[in-house]
Amino acid sequence: MKVVYEDNHIIIVSKNSGEIVQGDKTGDTPLSETVKAYLKEKYQKPGEVFLGVVHRLDRPVWGLVVFARTSKALARLNKMFAEGEVHKTYWAIVQQMPKQPEATLQHWLVRNEKQNKSYAHDHEVPNAKKALLNYKVIGHSERYTLLEVHLMTGRHHQIRCQLAKIGCPIRGDLKYGAPRSNPDGSISLLSRKVEFVHPVSKQNIAVEAPVPDDPLWKAIQPQQP
Repeated sequence: MKVVYEDNHIIIVSKNSGEIVQGDKTGDTPLSETVKAYLKEKYQKPGEVFLGVVHRLDRPVWGLVVFARTSKALARLNKMFAEGEVHKTYWAIVQQMPKQPEATLQHWLVRNEKQNKSYAHDHEVPNAKKALLNYKVIGHSERYTLLEVHLMTGRHHQIRCQLAKIGCPIRGDLKYGAPRSNPDGSISLLSRKVEFVHPVSKQNIAVEAPVPDDPLWKAIQPQQP
């Protein structure tokens, strides 16, 4: 975990692949508890530390997670996330070059709770939620392509599912059709940037996550214009 932004109301950290944001049935220590322990020690806080989880990031994904340090910030951030006022940029490494260098993808996603997987459809079907994202190619190596992805909706496994639907599964993402796993169990998806107006101070906040310490990530940095 790396802290990339912190004030009295908000803390933003960059998580490693493999960390869970909130507790689940695995019983593994979630990132939320790690952040609480960090705040408790740093500020010598007696008793329980308040920390609000406002969104999640899939376990095998790298990058930015926003937490609220006060109830006021939590309520406002929840509303901002729900209304699309928090802008998130992702980087994804895919093996298959998409047919178009830049496009907006629209699908209808159906979530299967038992499989913990979503399925994308080209047309509206029962129990589906509309999913929109924009991607563009920003770099490539000999075998892989780097995409920058902007989410316009926030659906379960949205980026993973929609990219797989167009024949471009994310590197290492076996669940969505990648041919092999990554050695460290990650998938090559990074929550790279988050931008929003601070819910209390009203200042513009824009932070970036570091690129994972991995040879492919280092080799496939975006091309300079």
